[in-house]
Amino acid sequence: MEQRYFFGRLRQWKAEFHAAPELPFSELLSAERIARRLHELGCRFRERIYTPQATLWLFLSQVLSPDSSCRDAVARFLAYRTARGLPACSTDTGSYCEARTRLPEALVRGLARDTGRELSGEAPDPWRWQGRRVKIADGTTCSMPDTPANEQAFGKPRNQRGPSGFPVLRLVAVLCLATGAALDLALGPCRGKKTGELSLFRTLEQAFEPGDIVLADRLYCTYGDIARLRQQGVDSVFRLSAARTADFRRGQRLGRDDHLVVWRKPAQCPDAFDPRQFAALPDELRLRELRIRVQVPGWRVKTLVVTTTLLDPTQYAKSALELLYRQRWHGEVDLRALKSTLQMDVLRCRTPEMVRKELWMHLLANNLLRSAMSAAAARHDVAPRQLSFRGTQQLVNAFDSLLTTCPLTDLEALCDTLFDAMAQHPVGHRPDRYEPRKRKRAAKPYPALKRSRAEERRLCLKPGSV
Repeated sequence: MEQRYFFGRLRQWKAEFHAAPELPFSELLSAERIARRLHELGCRFRERIYTPQATLWLFLSQVLSPDSSCRDAVARFLAYRTARGLPACSTDTGSYCEARTRLPEALVRGLARDTGRELSGEAPDPWRWQGRRVKIADGTTCSMPDTPANEQAFGKPRNQRGPSGFPVLRLVAVLCLATGAALDLALGPCRGKKTGELSLFRTLEQAFEPGDIVLADRLYCTYGDIARLRQQGVDSVFRLSAARTADFRRGQRLGRDDHLVVWRKPAQCPDAFDPRQFAALPDELRLRELRIRVQVPGWRVKTLVVTTTLLDPTQYAKSALELLYRQRWHGEVDLRALKSTLQMDVLRCRTPEMVRKELWMHLLANNLLRSAMSAAAARHDVAPRQLSFRGTQQLVNAFDSLLTTCPLTDLEALCDTLFDAMAQHPVGHRPDRYEPRKRKRAAKPYPALKRSRAEERRLCLKPGSV
């Protein structure tokens, strides 16, 4: 019964490939859904080759493809129209780039949020932690082209000034532990007042619902953030902040290295916190602290303390909380999948507006692949985390042209083959894995670019400068 939804999603997947030919990847992005969202936003478009649906599909294909250039996307669209018997489109990328600019950012943002929350909310209980939704919060950075607009909007790190270096943005993502879906995103400049991870995290209140559990590292372990989440009915499991110390000789003892303590509200409101919101927080918090001893050879951390609002030792045993905090690393792996597999590490757009659209499109592509993984996992009675994200991406790219051009009579068998193949790419079981943070292959022996490229070209014309 719990897997019935995903089997239904599998059937819808098959039907939507021909019901919505502009979007041949997933029922999550049906033409009707996009049209409804555009109507809600009050957007009107003329009938043209690059409709909002076609533009969204092409933008999505750029994110999913190893070659994420606009030329490759337009070439793919030309092949698609030719296979469908439609008039050929031009290979020039100008019209497509203009269509991407016209595409509302709110459309992509809304679709990414909706698909992620639907996938997370409908996950069956066996995929969840003790039947509860666990959401991971973590931050990272992304680079982008060095244009004046991007530099003005996002800035550069302190060690990169002038023509050297690239603009960098900071983001905080909320991810579903059960399915890997990206639920929400907050982004801002890489430096400046109220641009840190905590400030961005405090803008994501709408990403959490009563009954959720937030899993994060020690940066998020502050009195204000824990109390704010509790006011929403949300529990937290954080590593103890480096600014606090745990004394297990005090408080109410629950077991070895396990006790209840009372945290008191700071006298002054933190600079990055809203004063009115901070004043509404309770004067004290009753929390649980657990010391975890790591006995895995090769691991850097040997002892850590976890703070949580899950106070009942009978319902939430210490061993279960230890395993839960260990799964926080899935957030790091999911961000790595976005940045490495989907190439979000270095963005390609040259304006801040398009950079934001590109980020939300990466989240939408991630949710599309996670939806396919969930359907395949339910079909083969495994958890989505046991399937390979990169393997799913490779299969979707390989089957793309077949799914959009095959006869309707062959679609059922083709989709069955696709989902069966996804289940044949499991993630290797590598317990207690550790690797050095070093690289073996050396970089190319070229000096760093310290001046603008135009100035360097002028120097190349001078005799003896090269």
